[in-house]
Amino acid sequence: MELLWVGTAYLAGLISSRLSLPPLVGYLMAGYALNLAGVEANDTLKHLADIGIELLLFTVGLKLKLSSLLRREVLNVGILHLLIVTSFSALVYFGLNGQVTGGLIIGVSLAFSSTVLAVKVLEDSGELSTLYGRDVLSILILQDIVAIGLLAVASNKQPSPWALCLLLIPFLRPLAYRLLSASHNDELKLLLGVTLALAGGLLAQNVGISSDIGALLMGVMLAGHIDIDDLSKKLWGLKETFLAAFFLQIGLADLPGYSEILQVLELIFLLPLQGLLFFALFLLVGLRARTAFVSSLALMTYSEFALITSNVVVEANLLPPAWESVIGLAVALSLAIAAPLNRFSHRLFSMLEPALVRFERKVEHMDRLPSSIGGAEWLVVGMGRTGIAAYLAFKQQDTRVLGLDADPTVLENLLAEGRRVFYGDAEDSALWENLPLEKIKGIILTMPAFEARSSSVRQLKNLQFSGSIGTVCFHDHEEKELYRLGATFVIHPLIEAGKQLTEQLLDSNYKTDLEP
Repeated sequence: MELLWVGTAYLAGLISSRLSLPPLVGYLMAGYALNLAGVEANDTLKHLADIGIELLLFTVGLKLKLSSLLRREVLNVGILHLLIVTSFSALVYFGLNGQVTGGLIIGVSLAFSSTVLAVKVLEDSGELSTLYGRDVLSILILQDIVAIGLLAVASNKQPSPWALCLLLIPFLRPLAYRLLSASHNDELKLLLGVTLALAGGLLAQNVGISSDIGALLMGVMLAGHIDIDDLSKKLWGLKETFLAAFFLQIGLADLPGYSEILQVLELIFLLPLQGLLFFALFLLVGLRARTAFVSSLALMTYSEFALITSNVVVEANLLPPAWESVIGLAVALSLAIAAPLNRFSHRLFSMLEPALVRFERKVEHMDRLPSSIGGAEWLVVGMGRTGIAAYLAFKQQDTRVLGLDADPTVLENLLAEGRRVFYGDAEDSALWENLPLEKIKGIILTMPAFEARSSSVRQLKNLQFSGSIGTVCFHDHEEKELYRLGATFVIHPLIEAGKQLTEQLLDSNYKTDLEP
């Protein structure tokens, strides 16, 4: 059975990727194809899916900064959205044949967005640490906290008083740091990550809380360690494999009948309204139209939490059993629709930009574009390790250089070190249009995502930028495409490292030979 699941998921994911769609769309379709073939899910698949979600939330916790949860847009947008949807649900289900409680719980649960999809899309695109990525993640966590209370109401079960002890997990950070530092081997680091994720999930379950929250807190406990990026990379492939089971599980749920299909379609047609509501609320708190748009697309889904809620509501006889299949298909279709939209969110905004920017509020916010770059003649975009090295190399040459990055935490740390850095998202066309490109001699692009690098080169050339454009690549096809778009020079970091090592060794041997 496991071979059938994995093989079908692979083939469907391969077809999906060939159609320029995320593989998860293929996994969903594979689940429904197996369902139609008479294959049923069992406890093993569910267990694998649960592990995948726990690993996903654990890796999210590794990058989470708790202070981001208290930001104005997170609290205002998250709370207002839930209040508006709850009020709407109350009106819709008020006269549902005496099934007000069940209908209201389902309605509120449909206000939640898919944590799995949003985090996966943001992580794949390298935008999880951007300003809007952090806002989306924080709103999802806020929704998860509210979901715990909603699930308690639906199941008539209260979390154990010991649940508050979970908040103490991050305070075990010194011990966790020592364990990670002591794990010198790659396989030990991987095993430690999996162990902590599963331990957090088990602890949370034992006190009546969702296992996802426990895994998340375990990740928060390790956040900030010097080896955290290395650990995240090691967990990536394992997490993706287990998450395939989650998407398969959705497709293997019971299929609805004809009358229920109509209800599913009604729920799907309501999705754009959810996106519009998020868009309006993000604009209300001062975000620019672009940030509001891509954030809204990431949240414009139904949550996997609704699957759990529908099961609990049906078991409590608050709604008919058909609702389980209705919600299951609605969640699956929302994920299948949202995945490709999020992949091309920046291109979609470029098409809609003239109409959407008119709704922006002109207020002070970190999301505002830089109005001046002073006397800077060189730009370094993407202030990771490569970007920092380039920035310092410019400074050593006593040149006027400016760094740009979309990660608020990175900017905060660099500003504290006295670096000249501004907030800027390279995929934002307004950024390049706003900059005095005629004063800039050259731009170095070091962002990890190929789409961000290629989009930036394309936009610079469209604006007739005459300076030099240097960037990095990690695959042969990237190098060819970047040169085609107009990059002045492209280097492969690993290839350049090999050349540098060879030159250093030869130079060292040459000097040794000259010595008497």
